[in-house]
Amino acid sequence: MEIDPILKEIAGVFASHNKSVFLVGGAVRDILRGVESHDFDLATDAVPEEVIAMFRVVIPTGIKHGTVTVRYRGLSIEVTTFRTEADYLDGRHPSRVAYAATIEADLGRRDFTMNAVAAPLPGGKPLVDPFNGIGDIKRGVICSVGEARERFSEDGLRPLRALRFVAQLGFSVEEKTLAAIKPCLEITAKVSLERIRDELDKIIATPKPSGAFLLMEKTGLLELVLPELAACRGVEQKGLHRFDVLDHSLLACDFAARRDESLLVRLAALFHDIGKPSARALSDDGVWTFYQHEKTSATLCRALMTRLHYSGAMINDVTHLIGEHMFHYEDIWTNAAVRRFIQRVGVEHLDALYRLRLADASGITGREVPADYLAGLVSRVDAALAQSAALSLKDLALTGHDLMAIGIKPGRLIGIILNELLETVLDDPELNTREKLLEIAGKLNQRYAPQEGVIKELL
Repeated sequence: MEIDPILKEIAGVFASHNKSVFLVGGAVRDILRGVESHDFDLATDAVPEEVIAMFRVVIPTGIKHGTVTVRYRGLSIEVTTFRTEADYLDGRHPSRVAYAATIEADLGRRDFTMNAVAAPLPGGKPLVDPFNGIGDIKRGVICSVGEARERFSEDGLRPLRALRFVAQLGFSVEEKTLAAIKPCLEITAKVSLERIRDELDKIIATPKPSGAFLLMEKTGLLELVLPELAACRGVEQKGLHRFDVLDHSLLACDFAARRDESLLVRLAALFHDIGKPSARALSDDGVWTFYQHEKTSATLCRALMTRLHYSGAMINDVTHLIGEHMFHYEDIWTNAAVRRFIQRVGVEHLDALYRLRLADASGITGREVPADYLAGLVSRVDAALAQSAALSLKDLALTGHDLMAIGIKPGRLIGIILNELLETVLDDPELNTREKLLEIAGKLNQRYAPQEGVIKELL
């Protein structure tokens, strides 16, 4: 194995204190696969207090479980004392941790054989592989260390990690390991939703997320973690759609992953149709319809993402894209209609919405639509933006202060009039001058000011 020179330096520090140290975990797995790795985890027979004394900058990140983080030459490296674990009462963390004497004992507590190979430092040889992890890496198979049900009962996040590795590495899950997931779902249900979300994000960030999600469905994890998405199975669609709503959504997510690195568009593609099961209705001619499903999908997605503790900004952006994904552009759109489209979507969301629409359209048939699929709309939008027309309240040639200066009382009426003025200039950009807008505002004030009931109704 090629060992990073920095790791050799660190190994020299341990050797000078008569301590052994091993490279473990994903870095060993990646190096054996021929993949460069810079995320290093070390295991040692030195206890945390000894490691802290060896290095200048050490952070006690998990010291009660024997783990510290060493800062060395710009790297953050987790160093854990050989240990064994027991009593996973919360389905995630061991209640008892004991230091172990050997690296072999330490490897026995790990999740999968491919992660239970250790490389002694500084040279990296001979590899310590008590569970045939090297053979499983070569075969591309994910196997538990020891009895799968025991490993999954210890840590309910491990089933999701197994399926995440399927999507990340292109591996398959060994049959007995896969079969052990369903009996351990009650353990996974104990895991914090933040950790669940992090694993989902890692799955969505892979080149082809659908493989992991289909295995989640097979094992019951999808119903447990994302019941709104699981409910899309068997919901057939009309027209050009070749797939039910679940398969269509997974394909859309895959196509988004091909075109777009952002988590935003991938999440929107995955959840853009989760409102279809509840929005579905049978028409008089016997055809299933999904009217206004984008609004239902946005509402369900907001609840789902809130439950998983996504940031408010991410929730707002994803649900906004979902709520706007059903636009139907035609060449007969007027310039005013194009400007209203921009105003409704927001300039900052246009590119993401285009990519979501491309992923959605590709997921209908399973074939990627051409890159110029939206060329007509994009051209019209670009032309409208080049004209520097007013597309939002901040683009108006006046402000609320200008309205108050001509005698319009502060309060809700100011907002009503400003929005009416925006509608006016969306229809005719040439009216966006201070003089013309003040004239129109005066007339609106005469109409609305005496009619409190009308104002309340508008609000």
